[in-house]
This record gives sequence, structure tokens and C-alpha cells, in this order.
Amino acid sequence: MKKIWMLLCATLFLASCTEEPVKTENRFIRVEGENLVAPDGSRFFIKGTNLGCWLNPEGYMFGFGRASSARLINEMFCEMVGPDRTAEFWKRFKDNYVTRADVEFIASCGANTIRIPFNYRIFTDEDYLGLTSAQDGFARIDSVVKWCGEFGLHVILDMHAAPGGQTGDNIDDSYGYPWLFESPASRQLFCDIWARIAEHYREEPVVLGYELMNEPIAPFFDTQEALNAKFLPLCKEAVARIREVDTNHIIVLGCPQWNTNFKPVTDWTFDDKMMLTCHRYGGEAGVEGIRDYIAFRDSTGLPMYMGEIGHNTMEWQTTYSRVMQQNNIGYTFWPYKKRDIECMVAFDVPEGWDEIVVPFAEGDRQDFGKVRAARPDQEKAWKAMCELTENLRFENCHPLEDYIGSMLLK
Repeated sequence: MKKIWMLLCATLFLASCTEEPVKTENRFIRVEGENLVAPDGSRFFIKGTNLGCWLNPEGYMFGFGRASSARLINEMFCEMVGPDRTAEFWKRFKDNYVTRADVEFIASCGANTIRIPFNYRIFTDEDYLGLTSAQDGFARIDSVVKWCGEFGLHVILDMHAAPGGQTGDNIDDSYGYPWLFESPASRQLFCDIWARIAEHYREEPVVLGYELMNEPIAPFFDTQEALNAKFLPLCKEAVARIREVDTNHIIVLGCPQWNTNFKPVTDWTFDDKMMLTCHRYGGEAGVEGIRDYIAFRDSTGLPMYMGEIGHNTMEWQTTYSRVMQQNNIGYTFWPYKKRDIECMVAFDVPEGWDEIVVPFAEGDRQDFGKVRAARPDQEKAWKAMCELTENLRFENCHPLEDYIGSMLLK
């Protein structure tokens, strides 16, 4: 009897060991063929906006031409009112540009996704936006992730400016060339930062995915083909580093020449959680303008997402929103907030901004003598800068209903 009892216990033990583990609910948006699927099993179609300018300022959003990137804007402000006041400006700017009220408003418009463009420097100790050490990247993005969780939105993290520069123009805050692809140190830092980001957000389901780099390799360079050939290997290296710590999130893969040229993307099988991304500004409205994107999407069997579109007439934007919906291409319009026009929410520039700050930004500052000669009254300039940061607050902005309507969010 004792032997029989021991045999029965052993049989039950082995059966319990071979039983399949209880499956836990998938908390993350996932890829299924050409679709994204929400945790509840429903199809997830991206509709939303970009928090452009917040963590990677661009001059045109302030009305600047020559001071076109974050580095050049910062330099101009320092020349005008000094480094201490400039640092205070950037703190107020970051505090007020995006708040809980902004995220709540975006959700109320019918959006489900926010793309957050960021400069790699917010995860370093490099001098950036008023901080010379202990950058606040995680704290800033964590705040938006928290608010998005409250209001049912998802987040795409977009490295808009990579180490060394991935584009070679003002949008990547670089030095006029995509040094990322030719600098071992920059490539290493690029992968290290993505590994840190993935480690930090690996269990965060609000984060939809990681967009490795924005609009790589502008079409200005004689070395374009050689640079294009280096694009995919670097992406694979970064993804390998991400997957060491995070197997939950989607990789968002763009392509060279303003996210328009998918020919260098010859392999899309090196990860099983991947979504493609394209951009579109201008041209004739209609499906013909994105026919190549659709064809490439169909050849890969992966989801395609329009990360940036906008800056056009309301009719054009409405037409493209409808075309994208009909062709299963999710989208986030560019941008959410800027001065005056062509955004979801506009801020007004204060008195003195266009009369004092903009002329200095656009003036001849090629040497110190010319800086001194062009510098306006510092108190008046500082007053305009402070008032601008207050104008940025959501309650002081005004929604552009026609623009929002053209996005077909609801």
C-alpha cells in the first residue's frame, strides 16, 4: 500500500510539472500582421499628435529662421540675456509647454497616441536647455506617460536628435552632417541611451514603442549611398541592445531621406515586434502620394504608421486623414503646439517678441562686436521671454478647431 501511495504521489507531481503555466494577460500593444492589436484583442489604429518643440526645440516654431535648432536658439538667448536667465527660461519652457491639461485636451479630441520627439542630450550630462549635468529626460517623459495613462493615451518615444546627428540638418540639432553613422563614439552612445530607455520603460504598457531615429540622412550629401548602407546595421545593433532588457515594446523603424526612402531597408525580419514609419508633407493629396509606402508595407506584412504629416491646408489634411484611414496607416500630426497657426493648440507671442527678440535672432551676430552692437535692452528682452513661457500654458493658448477637425480624430 505504501509503495502504491508513493507511486501515486510521484505521478501527480510529474503531472503538475508538465502542466502548462497559467497565461497572464498581455498588457502591451502588439503586432499582428499589418495591424496593431490592443491588450483586449481589438485592432488599435494610431491617431494623434506630436509634442514637437518641447524636448527638441526648433526655431521656426518661435518665428526664428537663423536660430533654427536648440543649440543655436540657446546660443542666441545666452548672447541676448545671459546664461543664467536662459537656463531659467528653459525650465519654465519645459514646465509649461506640456502639462496634464494638454494631455487631457489631446485625449478629449479623440486622439489615442502621442509621439514624443526628444533630443538624446536629455539622457546625458551634456549642456542642454539650461542644465549642465543631471539632465531631466526621464522625469519629463515620465510625467507625460503618467498623464497618458490617466486619459487612455499611448506614447511613442522618438529620438529626434541622435548623438552626432542622424539627419544633418536643424531638426537633429547637429553640425550639418549625419556624423552618427561615421562616429564609433556616437554609435555607442546611441545604443547605450536606447538600452537605458528600454530598461526604464520595459514594464510600462502606456509606451507603445521606440522609434529609433527620426528622418535619418537628409538628401543633401554626396555620400548618401554610403550613409544609407550604414543605416540598417546600426538599427540592428540598437535593437539587439534593447532586446537584452525589453522584449515587450514595438520597434518603430523609419527610413532615410526624411522617412521617405525604404529602399535601404532590405531586412525587416530581425525583430518580431516591428512597425514601419513614414512621413508626408506637401504634394498632391490622395492615395497616389503614399502608393510607395503602401506597396512596401504590403511587401513586408508589417504595420505602417505616418509619424508626421501636416503643415498644409485643411482640405489637404482632411483628404490625407481619410486616405490613411482607408489604407490602414495610423498617423500623428505635426505639431501639437506652436505659435500662431498650423497646430492643434496655438500660443500667442507677447509684445516685444517680434520687435525685440526675433530681430536679434535674425541679425548679424558673426563676431562679439556684432553681438554687442545688436543686443537689445536686456530687461525688455527678458520680459518678452518670461511672458512667452506664460503664454505657453494650456489655459493661455487657443485651440484651432479647423486644424483639429482636419485630423479626423473622432
